[in-house]
Amino acid sequence: MKKLLLIFLENLFANSQLNRLPESYGGGRIFSNPIIGISKGDDPVFDKFKEVAAPRHMTPAEMWLASRLPEETNLPSKLRIISIVCPFTSEIREESMKAKVMPAEIYCIGRNYANAFKIDVMKQVIRFFQQKDFLATAGMLSEAFDIYSGFLSTWSERHIAFAAGLGTFSLHEGFISELGCNIRLCSVITNAPLEVTPRKSNDPYSNCLYYAKGTCRKCEEKCPAKAISENGHDKLKCWTYGRKVEAEMNALLGSILKPHWRRVRGEVREQKPPVGCAFCQYGVPCMDKNPMAYEK
Repeated sequence: MKKLLLIFLENLFANSQLNRLPESYGGGRIFSNPIIGISKGDDPVFDKFKEVAAPRHMTPAEMWLASRLPEETNLPSKLRIISIVCPFTSEIREESMKAKVMPAEIYCIGRNYANAFKIDVMKQVIRFFQQKDFLATAGMLSEAFDIYSGFLSTWSERHIAFAAGLGTFSLHEGFISELGCNIRLCSVITNAPLEVTPRKSNDPYSNCLYYAKGTCRKCEEKCPAKAISENGHDKLKCWTYGRKVEAEMNALLGSILKPHWRRVRGEVREQKPPVGCAFCQYGVPCMDKNPMAYEK
């Protein structure tokens, strides 16, 4: 079934109109083909996330029950969590590497349009399992998903991807998969008995050249907000610069950007269309690959 799911996703990514830029920007794909990883609901790492991600981060079983799906005996062991890596296309990456102070327009549009596509991907995957007589839900689509205390949430797609053996974190706090860090992530929880993807390492930073070898720091050089240093990623500086980007790019592109809603402190709120920044992901060794895979 894992192979069937990947074929299903590849077809969805290739044919969905939601995975397309507007015609005025070429009409090309936003994301190239995805990769997936699968974790098991009783993996002890999910309890660890309450310490390292957020105190209210939910385990898969907690999210399952909060989504009003049935409780079963030994529920965690029966759950599988599919994490999906959505890599931006080379066209978007090539344009983005030319940007200096404000991100490339094509990236801002792609980053904005990606939200609607990710939601559709999760809904389509849920339907994929339902049609095979299994149950499924998605943390990001659940009423239990919440953003609180500024930067904390009840479901972190990066941590779910780590649990699923898809990669590790980095100095810039992005997620370095085998397809690099210039990606978006989404996930679905199901009770379908899928084969689990083993993690290559339990070291949460093993794909990052800086943490693994003490080299690189290219993301620090690329960040116009000066939000990255050897001490890691300053969320507040990053957020502040992101608001400047958001204001300028919404003024420039607002007529073609899609609206956006998020659940914040238990309330669904309409927000300014997000456009992203991502300078730390472009023109760096981890942009489109796991750089440690090429180290001897």
